Amino acid sequence: MKFSLRFWFLSTAFLLIFIVSLLFTYSHHSIAYLEAGGPSGLHRVKLVPNYAGMQRLGKEGLLVRSCACRRCTVGPRDSEWFDSRFDGNISPVWTIENMDLPPEVQRWWMMLQPQFQSHNLREVLSKLFQVIPGEDPYRPRPPQPCRRCAVVGNSGNLQGSSYGREINGHDFVMRMNQAPTVGFEADVGSRTTHHFMYPESAKNLPANVSFVLVPFKALDLLWIASALSTGQIRFTYAPVKPFLRVDKDKVQIYNPAFFKYIHDRWTEHHGRYPSTGMLVLFFALHVCDEVNVFGFGADSRGNWHHYWENNRYAGEFRKTGVHDADFEAHIIDMLERTNKIDVYRGN
Repeated sequence: MKFSLRFWFLSTAFLLIFIVSLLFTYSHHSIAYLEAGGPSGLHRVKLVPNYAGMQRLGKEGLLVRSCACRRCTVGPRDSEWFDSRFDGNISPVWTIENMDLPPEVQRWWMMLQPQFQSHNLREVLSKLFQVIPGEDPYRPRPPQPCRRCAVVGNSGNLQGSSYGREINGHDFVMRMNQAPTVGFEADVGSRTTHHFMYPESAKNLPANVSFVLVPFKALDLLWIASALSTGQIRFTYAPVKPFLRVDKDKVQIYNPAFFKYIHDRWTEHHGRYPSTGMLVLFFALHVCDEVNVFGFGADSRGNWHHYWENNRYAGEFRKTGVHDADFEAHIIDMLERTNKIDVYRGN
């Protein structure tokens, strides 16, 4: 009888300890569980028991996409200015999935450089995606990454900067237009992973570099298909390379919807359309976890020349009315002030 009472007492005690332990674990080690939907990788959450690898909660019960970088572009909602503009649901790349543009985007894009001949965009893209990949190489994103990206502009402030090693240390190094590196390695680096160009500025690239075409018209799409095959197109509004030596598997097309998103949300219709520098910067902000900016703006003497030349007409491009350099500089300052980018200002 005594043995039965002792056994019953011990069993009850162990059961109570087990229940209390469960309650304690649940109340002190619970975190977010994803529900479907939500912009930019941020989701409404329920509380469930903790387990390794889950992401941390941000403000307002939102799940923040984890990032192992020292500074993450998409993180806690700590900047109303940034959060009200940023939309992670718009892909920077034109693909088979987002081939059909919204009518208002198509109208805006087709007026950037109007052409006398009209083209069926779906037909043009369908043929193009038989030559180059039509998938988005940036989705889905790997869990808990730290993709560090350098956006390298062409400013003369890179001269004598010695940024080359710092630039080379990034996962992605993005350049635009001419951007020579040979002979300038100490200041601008030697690595390039992405080179953004339009047909009139295009040049041959090594096999390991992604050529990102910034199209302004349907003819640009026809040109890239031709330049990778028959070489029939030799002129747009200016002479273009009939053949282009680039890796076909790494060719990407900049999405006009993303182009207009920057014009609407970020540069706010200042200038006719955003500069190539803005297009590359926001591309990086949407595919990278940490973004560092080099070679933007004037040098310390106020000159606006390229790092490979001394332009005695420095600053003349600011008067064209196509881009609003001052407002774009304001956007870069705001991104830096809200801790979304670091800007290396050079000499």
